[in-house]
Amino acid sequence: MKQLRKWSRILHRDIGFFFIGATLIYAISGIAVNHIKDWNPNYIVTIKKIKTNENFASKDNIKTKILTLLNNLDSKYEYKSHNFIENGKILRIYLEGRSSVTVNVLTGETVAEFMKKRPVFYEVNFLHYNPNKWWTWFSDIFAGALILLALTSLFMVKGKKGAWGRGGIYIALGIIIPLLFLIFS
Repeated sequence: MKQLRKWSRILHRDIGFFFIGATLIYAISGIAVNHIKDWNPNYIVTIKKIKTNENFASKDNIKTKILTLLNNLDSKYEYKSHNFIENGKILRIYLEGRSSVTVNVLTGETVAEFMKKRPVFYEVNFLHYNPNKWWTWFSDIFAGALILLALTSLFMVKGKKGAWGRGGIYIALGIIIPLLFLIFS
């Protein structure tokens, strides 16, 4: 048992140090995604509303009119394309970086939605969604390491504070609380 405890500490320590970065990535991303109803964790969204006098009902020189409108909106995003929807009543202008402008061609009411990647959160969320097979492999190894960390922690402390004492109460609570959420949600 002494050797098991010794190796549990060594593995727990070394694996723990190795996966600190991945733990922070998944923890930060997990918190961000948990609150997706409250905010957009990937993008900072800025909405700007104006009324334009451009006549978009007439499709003559449409691209010139669009570029003038974007200039009036102080858009830093490049024009990509446009189309008319709802039987030509709405002009949708697509810009780089997922930004867009929507114009009601009858009233001139214009809503611009500018999107900018949220620093740090965009990147960690990108990794959280397993962007390619290599990251999926790394994530699977990380998940296995978390299992190993959990198992080695069972043997690190002995006596009243270990897994068969106070630690066992915490282990039981760590299992019971998620089960209660599943049952009562």
